[in-house]
Amino acid sequence: MSIRVVIADDHHVVRRGLVFFLKTQSDIEIVAEAQNGEEAVTLVKEHKPDVVLMDLVMPVMDGIEATKQILAEMPTLKIIMLTSFSDQEHVIPAIRAGASGYQLKDIEPDQLVSAIRAVHRGETQLHPKVTSHIMTHMAKGEEKEENLIELLTKREKEVLAEIANGKSNKEIADTLFITEKTVKTHVSNIFSKLDVADRTQAALYAVKHGL
Repeated sequence: MSIRVVIADDHHVVRRGLVFFLKTQSDIEIVAEAQNGEEAVTLVKEHKPDVVLMDLVMPVMDGIEATKQILAEMPTLKIIMLTSFSDQEHVIPAIRAGASGYQLKDIEPDQLVSAIRAVHRGETQLHPKVTSHIMTHMAKGEEKEENLIELLTKREKEVLAEIANGKSNKEIADTLFITEKTVKTHVSNIFSKLDVADRTQAALYAVKHGL
């Protein structure tokens, strides 16, 4: 079964390039293209894709607001921010909006395909530059906050580390030799203790605190 994808980007050349390459993948189907966030919201409702490639800065409605509106109605949809911005001022709002991935436009085509497949499986995908910038910012001590990771059990810390590595529940279960049901319970506890909404936010928290 193909992964149904909507591409939202206000630059025609960028959209055409993405479509041209992704159409060569036998397991990916481009179902619609949007020129702005508002159009993306409409097309996603109409086509109900599996993954959205969302530009961050677009006219009419930006990618952050479009992501919020889409996920308010389709919370299980996977959205990858595909942009030129890697600074924390852009990354954090995107993650808080619910994006499952954050990739930069300098990403290699085959890595983008891998990211699409990964988020479709339920994994988190962050560009290495994004992770590096977040770690650098936190290392400067610009934000002081309680390290809630200390509230986690040893096993929950192990599960969180695997989430930060982008693994799905099934892969975590196989790695730690526990059932997938047990992993789901640990993940729920982790979200509650860290006060995060999803795997992407949990992964970011883990990276911030050196797990």
